[in-house]
Amino acid sequence: MDCPSEERLIRLKLDGNSNIENLSFDIPERTLIIYHKGNISEIEISIAELNLGSKLVSIEEVNGFEKAAETNDSKLLWTVLIINFGFFIVEMGTGILAESMGLIADSLDMLADALIYGLGLFAVGGTILLKKRIAKLSGYFQIMLALIGFSEVIRRFLGIDIAPEFRTMIIVSFFALIGNSVSLILLQKSKNDEAHIQAIKICTSNDVIINIGVIIAAVAVYFLESNKPDLIIGSIVFVIVIIGAKRILQISK
Repeated sequence: MDCPSEERLIRLKLDGNSNIENLSFDIPERTLIIYHKGNISEIEISIAELNLGSKLVSIEEVNGFEKAAETNDSKLLWTVLIINFGFFIVEMGTGILAESMGLIADSLDMLADALIYGLGLFAVGGTILLKKRIAKLSGYFQIMLALIGFSEVIRRFLGIDIAPEFRTMIIVSFFALIGNSVSLILLQKSKNDEAHIQAIKICTSNDVIINIGVIIAAVAVYFLESNKPDLIIGSIVFVIVIIGAKRILQISK
């Protein structure tokens, strides 16, 4: 194992093995640590079939390491879940009052993220297969919310052109940007590269881009005195959500 493509081959080969809890790759050192339950013979056979010159170095029982990692992941997910659910409530309420599709779109994305983080908490301590299934579920859920959002954007495009309250859009999006930036920094500190954590990182990085977009749309609303920039950014938000969902589905394969 001396390159990312071989790591990918190993991951694909071991995918679906319910006894495997975690894989820790060290490509420069050409080593792989497998945290598993039960007998290792099936895992050895699977890796040997790849003809990568694999060799079993050692087997040892581990207690505490996984629990510590699980505890750290749980704390991290609870933190970002609370941040996102809090901003979902704030943005949905202010979005409705300010007639801003951008804020409403971002609030729906925040809700999707909060639910994804909740699913991620459910996956902590589970097998790799479970974590991939959680990631896949979160991807499909995001696509569903995006399609619902698109229908509302179309309805508003066909309705009366009433400019939203741009000041509310800027203020709320600014604070949401701070919240999502903090969440992203916390997530980037995590060394966990499993599917459900990667999915969460994708969602949060998208949120930062979306918040900046809503602020730009608010400025355009002010100068143009039209709701079209707000509806356009709402549409872009849902496109970003769908693109992120597709990346998550790719990771979960």
